[in-house]
Amino acid sequence: MNDLSNDILNKAQRWLAPYFDSETQDNVTKMLHGDPELLEDAFYKSLAFGTGGMRGIMGPGDNRINKYTLGKATQGLANYMHQVFPGEEKKVVIAYDCRHNSKALAQTVAQVFAANDIKAYVFSDLRPTPELSFAVRHLSCHCGIVLTASHNPPKYNGYKVYWQDGGQLVPPQDAEIIAHINQLDYSDIKFDAQEHLVQQIDHEVDQAFIAASTQAVTQKTTQNQRDQLKIVFTPLHGTSITMVPPVLEKAGFNQLSIVAAQSKPDGDFPTVVSPNPEEPEALSMAITQADAQQADLVIGTDPDCDRLGIAVRDDQGRLQLLNGNQAMIVKTHFLLEQHEQDGKLADSFIASTIVSTPMMRVLADDFGVTYREGLTGFKWIAKMVKDHPKEQFIGGGEESFGYMVGDFVRDKDAVTASLLICEIAAMKKAQGTSIWAYLQELYQKYGHFEEVLISMVKQGRKGAEEIQDMMKTLRQNPPKTLGGSKVVTLQDYHNQQQTDLSTQKQTPLDLPQSNVLIFNTENGGKIACRPSGTEPKIKFYISVRAKNANGLMAQIQQIKSDLSLT
Repeated sequence: MNDLSNDILNKAQRWLAPYFDSETQDNVTKMLHGDPELLEDAFYKSLAFGTGGMRGIMGPGDNRINKYTLGKATQGLANYMHQVFPGEEKKVVIAYDCRHNSKALAQTVAQVFAANDIKAYVFSDLRPTPELSFAVRHLSCHCGIVLTASHNPPKYNGYKVYWQDGGQLVPPQDAEIIAHINQLDYSDIKFDAQEHLVQQIDHEVDQAFIAASTQAVTQKTTQNQRDQLKIVFTPLHGTSITMVPPVLEKAGFNQLSIVAAQSKPDGDFPTVVSPNPEEPEALSMAITQADAQQADLVIGTDPDCDRLGIAVRDDQGRLQLLNGNQAMIVKTHFLLEQHEQDGKLADSFIASTIVSTPMMRVLADDFGVTYREGLTGFKWIAKMVKDHPKEQFIGGGEESFGYMVGDFVRDKDAVTASLLICEIAAMKKAQGTSIWAYLQELYQKYGHFEEVLISMVKQGRKGAEEIQDMMKTLRQNPPKTLGGSKVVTLQDYHNQQQTDLSTQKQTPLDLPQSNVLIFNTENGGKIACRPSGTEPKIKFYISVRAKNANGLMAQIQQIKSDLSLT
């Protein structure tokens, strides 16, 4: 048996210590005498923070989500909070989604905080992730936690950490907290809560969030115009059922039809292959209902309600799904127009990410506002808001169906984005046009942009090694042409250098280190590739542009072929 196997066996056998509960010990024993691949995957590494915190399959093991891995993370976080906030009465707020074990894991996390003299507010029932981000500042907490695995399959769960500003952890705090966690043994976890430090919350925070969400979207439509908009909504068995309907009702959108079969929170997500609005199949029931009811608009969120899928009617009256870049462009341009009409563009900025559409920069230039671009993940947009307190953040998003309106929430927020897209749809309908026509007008004005995301799933340890090999090959042997156009620059965010491929001249990139490669072509194409921080995937983001749409899809097909993605 090789050293690696011995190491994995030793790690697993530690979970047979009396400190672990009998159920955990029994399950580990079964793995030791059962499936070696399952054993290896459960113990070959420890879960780490990625772009969205910790996320993994539930079950016993160092590489799994369970009361001990989350307890250890929470203990390390509590130790860190005592170090950086000495002498203060420390407070955290905890939320959770519809996934299996989320409520129990949230209670475990609260108990560990309370055992460490930290007051823990816990939502009494499931709530959307954006409400957790809002609650951190609303309750003047030092930290926030949400138990969620977003749109991952049912066997997953996760743990996102937010800081005082309501944004997710960013360097160097994440590394400092991980260092505290890595110093601990599972036996160091304090589970014996001081019960008086655990407090349930619900109605008061809900009402404050609903008020803030509706205030973030300026409504210039009349009540009659809002009454004319027919909306079909699906929460995809997730948390948005608690917040999207009341926010839309408060804003006066009364023609809301909910997909009944998907309205009940359910961690098995029984009616969809994947509860991800990025996948067309996820909104198929809502689209069928919308066609039957002749609705104008379809909206659907992922389980923790930070991503929003949108379908609108095209010029033939057919419902068409907008991709994340298209939805972001429509929402951002609309906000910019509204701010311009109200004379509120001064000292403002919009933001996006390096893998999203370059059209965002074009919009910023046209309106004369600052454009900021960060790495993948809304924690970087939240950091921009924090780092530029004298500037107004108008809105921004990323290609993966996330959007943030203003700064009252410091993460992607499908609740407020739902309200915004309904307001845009109502206004366009009142003007005798549509969101689809609006998007085509923007393409006519600014040039046509076409984007496609390719995700390749690579499971387990072998998959992780394959992803590393793919990135290594692309880094060492960059393609000379993509889509029939010469590759002119390579941006390597791991090495933090941009290379001119004709001269080999290098210039530094002013963003934190990240395992991302971007190839820019002579004709304006942009191809980014990166391993996912939260899923066993490698992702390729393809963007092409031209004065008209002719040939763009053929160009994308050629790029896919060039990279062997077909």
